[in-house]
Amino acid sequence: METPGAARTLGILLFDGVEELDAVGPWEVLAWWTQRHPEDGWRAVLLSRDGAPVTAAKQMVLGAHVSREDCPPLEVLLHPGGRGTRTLAVDEDHLAWVRAQRAVVPLMTSVCTGSLVYAAAGLLGGRPATTHWGAVDELRALDPTVDVRPDDRFVDDGDVITSAGVSAGIDMALHLVARLAGVERAREVRRGIQYDPQPPV
Repeated sequence: METPGAARTLGILLFDGVEELDAVGPWEVLAWWTQRHPEDGWRAVLLSRDGAPVTAAKQMVLGAHVSREDCPPLEVLLHPGGRGTRTLAVDEDHLAWVRAQRAVVPLMTSVCTGSLVYAAAGLLGGRPATTHWGAVDELRALDPTVDVRPDDRFVDDGDVITSAGVSAGIDMALHLVARLAGVERAREVRRGIQYDPQPPV
């Protein structure tokens, strides 16, 4: 990846069982932005536990650029959801890694059931958050102090942003571009990827 040496890094985590669009939707937004506008000073990378490809929820194989260990320091971490989050939410090594990221990464974001992992790691206590509509009860059970917002497309609580299910990650990623580079840049990206939802049914 040809990126400026001083670029700040946004990382999207990949893992077995990740929901494809949870990762690929935000990647499309963030990669379109950072690759077309390197002057904004950001780059996007895909990381996995060991840097190896992962098999996603619907059997798409996704490749990572780096391992967790070799990933450059992150300014933003995006944790997608998917079937694999149920395993990660009880994986003490993964939860310890998430807590370690919380200590050094300025902005933690999630898509869909990625918020379940954040709740299991203790990141969402007493905070507003959202998740996939089908996982709302799971989120409440993991941490009853979370102010669950089931009707919100995404919830921006400053240094933590959570989004609802699957395609909501695109909306959250566009919001992220607006936060980091301005509303006009986000509008340019939205037009560039021709994202203008008008459901046919």
